[in-house]
Amino acid sequence: MEQRLIIYNTLTRRKEPFVPLHAPNVGMYVCGPTVYGDPHLGHARPAITFDLVFRYLKHLGYKVRYVRNITDVGHLEHDADEGDDKIEKKARLEQLEPMEIAQYYTNRYHDAMKALNVLPPSIEPHASGHIIEQEELVKQIMDNGFAYESNGSVYFDIEKYNKVHHYGILSHRNLDDVINESRQLDGVGEKRNQVDFALWKKASPEHIMRWPSPWSDGFPGWHCECTAMGRKYLGNHFDIHGGGMDLVFPHHECEIAQAVASQGDQMVKYWMHNNMLTINGQKMGKSLGNFITLEEFFTGKHKLLEQAYSPMTIRFFILSAHYRGTVDFSNEALKASEKGMEKLMNGISDLEHVPVSDKCDAETEKVVKELRQKCYDAMNDDFATPQVISYLFEACSVVNKLIDHKATICADCLKELSDTMRTFAFDILGLKDERSDSSDARKEAFGRVMDMVLDLRSKAKAAKDWATSDQIRDALKEAGFEINDTKDGATWRLNK
Repeated sequence: MEQRLIIYNTLTRRKEPFVPLHAPNVGMYVCGPTVYGDPHLGHARPAITFDLVFRYLKHLGYKVRYVRNITDVGHLEHDADEGDDKIEKKARLEQLEPMEIAQYYTNRYHDAMKALNVLPPSIEPHASGHIIEQEELVKQIMDNGFAYESNGSVYFDIEKYNKVHHYGILSHRNLDDVINESRQLDGVGEKRNQVDFALWKKASPEHIMRWPSPWSDGFPGWHCECTAMGRKYLGNHFDIHGGGMDLVFPHHECEIAQAVASQGDQMVKYWMHNNMLTINGQKMGKSLGNFITLEEFFTGKHKLLEQAYSPMTIRFFILSAHYRGTVDFSNEALKASEKGMEKLMNGISDLEHVPVSDKCDAETEKVVKELRQKCYDAMNDDFATPQVISYLFEACSVVNKLIDHKATICADCLKELSDTMRTFAFDILGLKDERSDSSDARKEAFGRVMDMVLDLRSKAKAAKDWATSDQIRDALKEAGFEINDTKDGATWRLNK
């Protein structure tokens, strides 16, 4: 069945029908991590949000090329192009090569994403591996007259750009006043205006990460990488650019300016931004020192945590809110997510034990026949995951009634119910039953139960209670177990 997806576009501030530029192909670029520390809950939200988008677009039949970058050079401590490179600063503190730091934390990020069941992107380019493309971008912007060189560094001339185009189109900022205010600082530093941003920075003598360029030995500005790599892998025009809301300004605003200044028009059709995760109303982030790493959530080893929370509890917690809404951390909210996740997994697991009838009762049939489209309608309305989860909870209530023999369902409707719940919970929301991951523990528990049952049968035989002994044997055989009586006792094997 054809689905009409609606997406909220940050650029236009409204919901719009999703019409790919080159259907069935979809190009999506999402800003990835700056790899100088362990991933925290703030990293999990955009990763899970755009994993959901990736999964759903593929489910709808689109061929998606998903590019998510790794920032391993050029991200300075301050947006005003000041301070140390975040990775180089960490490398000096730990007396390591910057690329050792980048590789270590990239590996840590990948481990966390795997635990959260986030699918790997189609392409994961590194900023340091695309210096040439970034230099070419800077040359194009300079050739078109929207950048200038100053003491070996190159800056984007926002005032000149703003006269021809509109800087602030994404963030809806009026920068004329900001530009005028910055004029009092003319002659101070390398920039013509304080709002100008770096396209290329000349490396100071002590700077480790540097590359040759026509202007100096240096490194690209932070904003260049996404424009250069997005264009390289998705073309001059692509469908979706995503990231956290904190990137709207200046990062994504600068990306738009770079694209327009270099090629004459915008690259991206739909801009999508997830909202922030907060702690006591304050944004969670490494720079603020109030973050909790994902590993700390998984182990419970943090002073703000009352217990450990599994990766799927974290994923469920994030999906329980709409991606454009704020989410405030609390132990109470995570415990509620833990219970919600358990309820959903139990409901899906119990589908295997639902008794089948010749026909459905009217209420069950109505719920089952409407469930799939209701879930699609929610997803098509800008990925409304809280509504999807609420519909799946309604389905769990139906399963409970069926288990308690308070409702009836036919075989076809049971299959439809099972397919719908599994499709949306597992394939689209990306949840998984973590209980099935601990196979060794489950096998051990399984074995203990079987040993206990066979011990009861052995005692029944010893007491010459043949009826009970045969009843246990026949029940096990019906369940798929093969029981062999030997002189050393009974052995068992599961044939299913």
